[in-house]
Amino acid sequence: MAQQVLRVVQEIRDQGTTILIVEQNAHQTLRPTDRAYVLETGRIVLDGPASALAQDDRVKAAYLGGDPVIEAT
Repeated sequence: MAQQVLRVVQEIRDQGTTILIVEQNAHQTLRPTDRAYVLETGRIVLDGPASALAQDDRVKAAYLGGDPVIEAT
């Protein structure tokens, strides 16, 4: 069902309509998205092109199942 919804969202987007998606499935949602925002406790902590956020180590670690980012002390 989620795949079908995202296909329809992509079709609507391709027709030039702006869409706001609030979704926790970051893998699926970042694909058809131009711009993304990461919210934590109601505040935007990261934003930018979806393709860039999909490659961001912090986003990968927190939302995409990547290796955790180790902060230098």
